[in-house]
Amino acid sequence: MQASLYYQSFNPDVIGKRFPMGEQFMSGFVGMSQDELRAGQNELFMRAVSRAWQIPFYQRLWQGAGVSPDDIRSIDDIEKLPSFGKAEIMESVALHPPFGDHHGRDIPVDGKIIPMVMHTTSGTTGRPQPLVFSPKTREIQSLLLGRLYGMQGVGVNDVVQSVYGHGLINGGHYIREAFTKYTSAIFLSAGTGVETPSIKQVELMRDFGVTILTGFGDYLTRLAQVAVEHGIDPVKDIGLKRIIGHLSFESREALNLAWGPQVETFDWYGVGDTGMIAGEGPDHDGLYIMEDAQYLEVCDIDTGKPVADGESGDLVISCLFIDDIFPIIRFNTHDITQVLSGQSSMGLPFRRIAGFLGRSDSMVKIKGINVFPQAIGNILRDEPDFAGDYICVLSKTEAGKERFAVQIESHQPGDEQRAEQYRQRLKIALGVDLEVETVGAGALAALTGIEVRQKPMRLIDQRKG
Repeated sequence: MQASLYYQSFNPDVIGKRFPMGEQFMSGFVGMSQDELRAGQNELFMRAVSRAWQIPFYQRLWQGAGVSPDDIRSIDDIEKLPSFGKAEIMESVALHPPFGDHHGRDIPVDGKIIPMVMHTTSGTTGRPQPLVFSPKTREIQSLLLGRLYGMQGVGVNDVVQSVYGHGLINGGHYIREAFTKYTSAIFLSAGTGVETPSIKQVELMRDFGVTILTGFGDYLTRLAQVAVEHGIDPVKDIGLKRIIGHLSFESREALNLAWGPQVETFDWYGVGDTGMIAGEGPDHDGLYIMEDAQYLEVCDIDTGKPVADGESGDLVISCLFIDDIFPIIRFNTHDITQVLSGQSSMGLPFRRIAGFLGRSDSMVKIKGINVFPQAIGNILRDEPDFAGDYICVLSKTEAGKERFAVQIESHQPGDEQRAEQYRQRLKIALGVDLEVETVGAGALAALTGIEVRQKPMRLIDQRKG
């Protein structure tokens, strides 16, 4: 059996025509009808489904739900297919170690074995999940993110510094590939605070004239604090133009306060398996779903049924462009979002989402109320003396009752009046009374991992052991 090399397994001209960038993207999609968009989605969807039926994982998943190939005649039938998540992928890995049977690495495409690019999740909560991509998938994912960067104004005069992590984790590599292959900007791949210490990160920004900073919002805010602590003025000595990254639950006002009012902030959303799904445009009116490549559903957390626009639920995604190594069809991210109502002010036919609103699998039910730990930062962001970091601790009392407490970094640690103010703010927003403890700025860094993790910890569950 023949095997392709990386660049032999896709045609860049075909990819570029199908998923255009820049002016070609805008001229091709502005004013497009929903019928035309749907037809393109359907063509890609049916190709992906056809490939998925060749893969043992999907055969097992779909046949187990009573679905046969004849049941899926168009994208209109997508709800007949069961969704799956990380748990099903890890079950596949356990049954067929070490890579699982959810991919088609050993199933030829056009008579050839396709190379498989592999990364993993962080594995902080258990065994790392393999993230597998074909070269074509990898390039389209990078192209789509590069398309978004172009929409956000990234250009030839920009110097970009990324604080996304590397190693086996996908994030930093994906960002690097998107910027270096699909934008004209100069790119500095600094990585996390473990790879490049925070003070060195700030010095690099100053010394190389960085204009765009990209990463997770919590650490981006922390870098501005580090600059001030070392006598570097974030506005006068650095003077960023844009911050692009995962900014959910990070106050735009807080970022502008830290880095200066001249900074324009942009949010985007994606997960390791899928690449970028949606991102904020220059109109700052929600995150545009790249619907020529991604098909997004928002589904009820309990029933799995799609919900109406404006209602929150699990984000379930199908990557229409993947038809070789690992087709992704109805992958439940367990990230909470909602589809926004109204038309695009840019004239695009794409729907928009609110972005990341929490995780359904980390939801905690307190006195009958659903509490999402990731949402607490957004509630506290404008409170006086909030220092930006927090963590929730779930435990059991000696009497066996559940106890939910929030530790909050404050510039007035130990101030009972301030703690009471935080408690009342959370009670109003969440509808439930929580215990609150204030600690000094930086005191929670070891628990949240804000300088070493791409996504800080927001919940410690001490109920077991």
